Amino acid sequence: MRERFVGVTTELLDVHENLALVTADLTAGLFRSARESHPDRVVNLGIREQLLVSVAGGLSLAGMRPIAHSFAPFLVERPFEQIKIDLNHQDVGAILVSAGASYDMASSGRSHQSPGDVALLATLPDWTIHVPGHPDEAEAQLREAATGDGLVYVRLSNQSNSEPYGLDSGQGFRVLRRGTQATVIAVGPVADAVLQATEQLDVTVLYAATIRPFDAGGLRAVVRDQAAPSVVLVEPYLSGTSTAEVADALVDRPHRILSLGVGKEELRNYGSPRQHAIAHGLGPAGLRLRISSFLSS
Repeated sequence: MRERFVGVTTELLDVHENLALVTADLTAGLFRSARESHPDRVVNLGIREQLLVSVAGGLSLAGMRPIAHSFAPFLVERPFEQIKIDLNHQDVGAILVSAGASYDMASSGRSHQSPGDVALLATLPDWTIHVPGHPDEAEAQLREAATGDGLVYVRLSNQSNSEPYGLDSGQGFRVLRRGTQATVIAVGPVADAVLQATEQLDVTVLYAATIRPFDAGGLRAVVRDQAAPSVVLVEPYLSGTSTAEVADALVDRPHRILSLGVGKEELRNYGSPRQHAIAHGLGPAGLRLRISSFLSS
């Protein structure tokens, strides 16, 4: 996804004269040709992530459409105050594009892991939060964001589904499988694991490549005829991040929720992204065990 981001952003800078790119060393070397073509609109600030977001806010106040890029913990967690004050409080738009997801950079230790980024950013209003599960989805989301004026977060990952399930669904849910016993919401790159985990289970599987705004109407439509819906939420970041959105969508309906995602407990072994996913119960076997247990309880 990051390679696609570089190629698409380089192209967009040629097309949109108001578009600017701000980096903090990470990935900056891959934008060399873009910087040579647009030295006034491609700026590398060095390892200064708070400044990265503040400069994006200033560019937006000056009429530009800024894209700010770094790894997720350095783009959302470290400069969160600047996001709150220099973007939201100033009522300006910007595009934040992260890489690394929750534990793609597990070999670099805890400093490069960010399972809480979506939950943190979702505490602020007016953000569109994309969690693409395929490079094609990331490209479509980036192209749309470049022509808009709002606050957009695109969460890139090294993990990818086998196909872009979300291209035809806009920002709403897409039904990947239909069943009657429960509704499983798979967000971004966990969709293939969810589909594998729920084979031969009588469940509906919904897919989301955009999690904010939350598609409450899409969920309600799927569970409309169920007396007491059971919902399983599978997100590739902090477990429970969207539980409140599910509860709000079904506030007038008796229902139950199982939230699956990255646990709060810190895993201090380096390992690989796959090993971290398994440790958090997000592999196909772990998901099937937990979903089956929920359905039978």
